[in-house]
Amino acid sequence: MKIVGLSGSRVGSKTRTAMDYALKVINENYPDVDASLIDLADYEVQFSDGRNYLEYEGDTQRVAKAIMEADALIIGTPIFQASIPATLKNIFDLLPVNAFRDKVVSMMVTAGSPKHYLVAEQQLKPILAYMKAQMVQTYVFIEEKDFIRKQIVNDDILFRIDRLVEDTVLMTKTYTKLREEKEKEYGF
Repeated sequence: MKIVGLSGSRVGSKTRTAMDYALKVINENYPDVDASLIDLADYEVQFSDGRNYLEYEGDTQRVAKAIMEADALIIGTPIFQASIPATLKNIFDLLPVNAFRDKVVSMMVTAGSPKHYLVAEQQLKPILAYMKAQMVQTYVFIEEKDFIRKQIVNDDILFRIDRLVEDTVLMTKTYTKLREEKEKEYGF
């Protein structure tokens, strides 16, 4: 099983801190899972111009291919001006409409205000549903007050990230098994 964590912004540290913790949980509890992190701050991704993702070069193609080859994604995003960052939306625009078919996708959202919890519901979930993702319905919402000096200090948040990782792995295993059983019915 291959899980890719996607830290969806080029600025800030809170989303990356949460993503690092999630990958640490995966590596400690699921050694059979191939887990990696794509932090968009570390890549020069071109703006989508409508081409097939395989026609891009460099970082753009590397990021798109890694996402397409994953069995599951954990998407981390900050909320800026009551919206997801353009860098994350650009990743969605680079990918085909069915990019997340047969993929499990879970989310972690960092925000400065508790009022921004609806952004995941009203913006991120509809995009993921349109792209055919199997979504882990609960997501982790982390406020600024849950961080001190680039560390998550709220034990409930850490517990919820642990649970999100567990749900992501379990759901991916379940969907993979069901898909394999269905493919056996076809006999080829």
